[in-house]
Amino acid sequence: MRRLTKKKALSLVRELDAFPKVPECYVESSTSGGTVSLIAFTLMAALALLEFFVYRDTWMKYEYEVDKDFSSKLRINVDITVAMRCQYIGADVLDLAETMVASDGLKYEPVNFEQSPRQRLWHMTLLHIQERLRVEHSLQDVLFKTAIKAPPLAQPQSEDSSSSHSACRIHGHLYVNKVAGNFHITVGKSIPHPRGHAHLAALVSHDSYNFSHRIDHLSFGEEIPGIISPLDGTEKISADANHMFQYFITIVPTKLNTYKVSAETHQYSVTEQDRVINHAAGSHGVSGIFMKYDISSLMVRVTEQHMPLWQFLVRLCGIIGGIFSTTGMLHNMVGFLVDVICCRFQMGMYKHLKEAPLNEQTNSETPAATENYVE
Repeated sequence: MRRLTKKKALSLVRELDAFPKVPECYVESSTSGGTVSLIAFTLMAALALLEFFVYRDTWMKYEYEVDKDFSSKLRINVDITVAMRCQYIGADVLDLAETMVASDGLKYEPVNFEQSPRQRLWHMTLLHIQERLRVEHSLQDVLFKTAIKAPPLAQPQSEDSSSSHSACRIHGHLYVNKVAGNFHITVGKSIPHPRGHAHLAALVSHDSYNFSHRIDHLSFGEEIPGIISPLDGTEKISADANHMFQYFITIVPTKLNTYKVSAETHQYSVTEQDRVINHAAGSHGVSGIFMKYDISSLMVRVTEQHMPLWQFLVRLCGIIGGIFSTTGMLHNMVGFLVDVICCRFQMGMYKHLKEAPLNEQTNSETPAATENYVE
């Protein structure tokens, strides 16, 4: 009984076979079929290799959500060189709540404003990258992928050891409240007082004013090597002593999660404006460099993603099966058309050959019949 049940089960499975085997005596190989097979296999291999490269690649996924973190501090990373002596200028932050932030984290280093050949090469490279980033927006994804968790890269230092430095490099970082504020560099050291703050600018001669500056780096949040901010490499040269440079910055909190780094940083966009201070012409203000920033209420979550293995296998099967079926259909169709055309030609030739012997036979029989008729 069990044997009968087993035989019925095997026969049922055999009937459900969707891939029947064709006897070898029914299979006929041809030169055209072999050529098409070679082309199909080559195409399969090439597309499968390209699909493997796609599987190895990753892409960045952007998600937007409301930033609910209001209590944490915002870090400002600064590296700016101003064409004035360090004792003549001061840098600080005044936020929207009229709270002055101490600039203890900033260092004032006397340097020369003119760059060495090595520094100029670094600066020109940075400007070239910024130009390409404005044109090719997808390069930002490449920078996110190459970002690493490591100490920031140091800028090339000047090789001039002269003591007569005419510029001041302000670098370091500040921690401010997550509200709109104004980071500024102007004449004189800042002095806090109950109503705000002031700068001792009366002791500095107007002839010493020169707010030509170069921004080597300006970022917000955690400093990540490999990420280039929009103002990195900016250089402004002023021909007038009383000049105001303004940068209006909109900061977007960003959570970056890649296979190399996981960090909370900030992206920003900037609008620039500068003008000469001339009270007689109605252009009022204070000479200096002013960076007014505001923080967006939206947060961007950037995540590096990879194609799942099952999706890669499905796409690979689709490529192989699709090419195999398509080339088989094309081969059969071309073979059918060739057979039809060749058969027509053969039928035409056969008809011509068939009519020719009949005409010869008729011509050979006519004289004999005439002779018989004369006799």
